[in-house]
Amino acid sequence: MIGLGTLINVACILAGGVAGLFGRRLLVPRVQETLMKATGLCVIFVGLAGTLEEMLAVKDGALTSGGTAMMIVSFAVGSAIGELIDLDSRFVRLGKWLKEKTGSEGDAGFVNGFVNASLTVSIGAMAIVGAIQDGIAGDWGTLALKGALDAVIVCVMSASFGRGCLFSALPVAVIQGSITLLAQPIRPIMTEAALSSLSLVGSMLIFCVGVNLIWKGTFKPANMLPAVVIAVIWALVVP
Repeated sequence: MIGLGTLINVACILAGGVAGLFGRRLLVPRVQETLMKATGLCVIFVGLAGTLEEMLAVKDGALTSGGTAMMIVSFAVGSAIGELIDLDSRFVRLGKWLKEKTGSEGDAGFVNGFVNASLTVSIGAMAIVGAIQDGIAGDWGTLALKGALDAVIVCVMSASFGRGCLFSALPVAVIQGSITLLAQPIRPIMTEAALSSLSLVGSMLIFCVGVNLIWKGTFKPANMLPAVVIAVIWALVVP
């Protein structure tokens, strides 16, 4: 069944979020703060690992790096586009709208939880590659694995931020569902080089989210999201 992978991923996020909310009741604020920083540290290393995996290679017995020019151009152009359309404020407004519609006005961490959790589970190569596999061959294995990882992340985040993290399932459903539906048309442009560039830039964005969990307001990862599109274009244009 095409689309099953996204449904599994969404269900895992919701399950992890609910588990985190139940656990939150047992945790004092200082433990919640520690959990949030611990999650941030883990997200930082997930981002670092993905970035270094794509940048570093062993060639003739020596460690080499690549992708620097693509990375700089993608983030420079992508961030400029993101700032012009101000994606960050749009995420925040969506979070505030959800907060109001769900009667969560008393939940101070709702918006931060929604934004940070959404960016953490929506960005990355697994989301893109898994959705394409699901759309082309009905192979939902990658998204099921991603769902298991997302469940753990959202569980810990929900214990710190609250119910806003559960609504990170919405952008995951929209983004991955759309890619699954468009998998056949976009298949020719998702070359190995394009996926590698996407993974590098996506991992760097995940790193930025992790930093924000520890040092609030350091980056605006949502405004950097267009860098992912620029990275794919770069891979298709530059040999």
